[in-house]
Amino acid sequence: MENNYFIIARALHIIAVVLWIGGVAFVTTVLIPAIRSNKSADNRFNLFEMLEGKFSFQAKLTTILTGLSGFYMLYVMNAWSSMQWWIHLMIFIWLIFALVLFVLEPLFLHKWFHRQAEVNNERAFFVLQVMHIILLTISLIAIFGGVAGVHGLFY
Repeated sequence: MENNYFIIARALHIIAVVLWIGGVAFVTTVLIPAIRSNKSADNRFNLFEMLEGKFSFQAKLTTILTGLSGFYMLYVMNAWSSMQWWIHLMIFIWLIFALVLFVLEPLFLHKWFHRQAEVNNERAFFVLQVMHIILLTISLIAIFGGVAGVHGLFY
């Protein structure tokens, strides 16, 4: 029988993943394409800055909550030596997002993107969209692997 803390951690983990990767999906499939369709490069960048700033807090909070709850569950289950490929992929994608949100973006990525958008706005937003598509795809593979794996698909 699972302890209550583990059950709470699992529920919080699922909520955090839904909000985090759901937000990434929205940014990737709706927000960036809508911004790219804006004809004015200045409006495009200003709109992105405003909306990205609003989402940034949610992304950081859910990334932290996902990591804390996920690592807690691995600790409680003592599952470090028996992790399946999808858990490795989950940790990998979490590390990428944590690195981008908490290290690279504050240090230089935000300024770098701003400079790239000034030089060639269309190209900067195209690269941004491609990077989001790659991260979303890897995230969805990890989620699929996790759900299908714990239900025996890969055994």
